[in-house]
Amino acid sequence: MSTPYHIPALLVPTVEGLITRADGIYVDATFGGGGHSRAIVERLSEDGRLFSFDQDIDALENGLADPRWTFVHSNFRHLRQWMDYYGIAELDGVLADLGVSFHHFDSAERGFSFRFTGPLDMRMNQQARRTASDIILSYSEEDLARILYIYGELKNSRSIAKKLKSVEGRGSRVEGLLRIEDVVCCLVGPNNMRIEGDEIIVPTQAKKDLAKVFQALRIEVNDELGALRDLLISAKELVRAGGRIAILTYHSLEDRIVKNFLRSGNLEGIIEKDFYGNILTPFKVLEKGLAASPQEIEQNPRSRSAKLRIGAKI
Repeated sequence: MSTPYHIPALLVPTVEGLITRADGIYVDATFGGGGHSRAIVERLSEDGRLFSFDQDIDALENGLADPRWTFVHSNFRHLRQWMDYYGIAELDGVLADLGVSFHHFDSAERGFSFRFTGPLDMRMNQQARRTASDIILSYSEEDLARILYIYGELKNSRSIAKKLKSVEGRGSRVEGLLRIEDVVCCLVGPNNMRIEGDEIIVPTQAKKDLAKVFQALRIEVNDELGALRDLLISAKELVRAGGRIAILTYHSLEDRIVKNFLRSGNLEGIIEKDFYGNILTPFKVLEKGLAASPQEIEQNPRSRSAKLRIGAKI
């Protein structure tokens, strides 16, 4: 049995919180396996419309055979430009599921997981030039420590960066890249890992820090937080009064950005008040961080870290 491309977390509350009009125009900013998009289209009338974004062309294999659906092969940070292209002035809702698809984590050749041997890639958009290997090879030790501290929230970022820089000489001179197994070996030590086929086996206690290192590299490769900020600004401009913004986050960095934005209406999270002390914000927060139920987590363990936040445009 093949692994599913992705199982969307909190599917029902996300879609129910997003849809306000059956004949509305919606955006699924993270198409992936198409789970959210299918659920949205099922709730639309024949006059409704859905635009689904994904920068990974692999996602198009999950496309919908429906005239109401349009696939946009692009990073969602370009939402504003693409809506201008299609002549869309207002949206009824924007959804973004910021989780990495099972497809990416479980595809060894994509290099997103320390569980597999292979190139250290991590590009969501395979046409992009910079890989995680390029970052380790080209960044200074100081810059590596910075992204590990900020994006991986690793207190020992300096010592990890020093180790990562020591591994750069092991990259293939022909391919000009580093491999995942070289990096893992450098971080956990040769006596604490083994390779079985294409899989890398490491002690359980090492997995948490490895996950943080790989998260930091992935965020940097894809500029994930910068793209999220661009999406939120565009959504704020495009969503009509009464429309919704629904965001699923999976780690504290992106969740903090979304939480502050929906509370304040700005990326800085600065709360502004009028003369009478009333908070000035373009959103009414409808969902403040809904987590998956124990039943859903049992069926889909990767939903454990998901948080749903929904804001209605005032």
